[in-house]
Amino acid sequence: MNVHEYQAKDLMRKFGIKVLNGQVAKSVDEAVEGAKKLAGSVWVVKAQIHAGGRGKAGGVKLAKSLDEVKAYAHEILGKTLVTHQTGPEGKKVQTLLIEEGCNIQKEYYLGIVLDRATSKITFMASEEGGVEIEEVAHNHPEKIIKVAVDPSTGYQPYIGRKLAYAIGLKGEQIKEANKFFAGLYELYTNCDCTIAEINPLVLTKEGQIIALDAKLNFDENALFRHPEIEAYRDLSEESAKEIEASKYGLSYIELDGNIGCLVNGAGLAMSTLDIIKLHGGTPANFLDVGGGATKEAVEQAFRIILSDPNVKAILVNIFGGIMKCDIIAEGVIAAAKAVSLNVPLVVRLEGTNVDLGKKMLNESGLKITAANDLEDAAAKVVAATKGA
Repeated sequence: MNVHEYQAKDLMRKFGIKVLNGQVAKSVDEAVEGAKKLAGSVWVVKAQIHAGGRGKAGGVKLAKSLDEVKAYAHEILGKTLVTHQTGPEGKKVQTLLIEEGCNIQKEYYLGIVLDRATSKITFMASEEGGVEIEEVAHNHPEKIIKVAVDPSTGYQPYIGRKLAYAIGLKGEQIKEANKFFAGLYELYTNCDCTIAEINPLVLTKEGQIIALDAKLNFDENALFRHPEIEAYRDLSEESAKEIEASKYGLSYIELDGNIGCLVNGAGLAMSTLDIIKLHGGTPANFLDVGGGATKEAVEQAFRIILSDPNVKAILVNIFGGIMKCDIIAEGVIAAAKAVSLNVPLVVRLEGTNVDLGKKMLNESGLKITAANDLEDAAAKVVAATKGA
């Protein structure tokens, strides 16, 4: 689950991590009033959307007067920002963060992720802050320093010192940085984060280490432990179809293709997407109905897939283990009849009760194309989208 920058900073304050003071605004008047409550005569007006690259898209402005705060708030609120993370459709700005300015001496990058290759939480830091870290990783990978944390000991001060020395901090700056790193690690582990990213992390002319920006992602499977974090969820930032899918325990991600996919198991779903691409098709979604889906969930999955006007054909790919093929068949039949299916449907079933499932589909009276295996299914559904 993603959260906005201002929400991430609220959490950081609770863990003793230094951030700038700010005010949240949902209107131009609130933006101006918020700026009046902050110290100084320089403010930053920031669009709050679940995507990076806001500055390049015109979503971050430096204001040197209240009139400029008002003008920038009017400009950004309601604007659709298109960044490298939003896709071409962009995201509409509905909330602003008005933040006080600071005297920046140097910008850095800092992130924490779980390195799956080593099964260790790993810090990443770079003296190249304030730019897209992906570009740094691609063009100058030597400028990204990685330090893994031993799970048996947790965060230790030497980790902070190693990171601080590597990015060029000195003297008292290192002590400041160590406190910051320790707090961020505590937040990451205690709140079940999947990503904690600060870009830029700044050193001010007063010698403070401050998170100028903040991105936190959380493991949705652990949110039952963190109702206070789940309360941060902003449904307006999520696809309506993804929200609807979550109500039925379906894992759904909207893509930009024209072949709807209904699969059980994340690994099989990814393989299905890959083989569709291999045969020249483009998936319209990732949809995993899980191992224990009911007939009702399968029917709802169909409705969600068909609510996408780009879908020209559907591929059902089920390997029946816990999820039995006859249950899938029952759901497919019910859904096809309920929604008046008007696109080609290719079904590949294998596993528990496969013969019963196929029999049910054959006797349903529906126009369904059977596939012998995944390769055959992909070829047939791609051909169906091309009118073959």
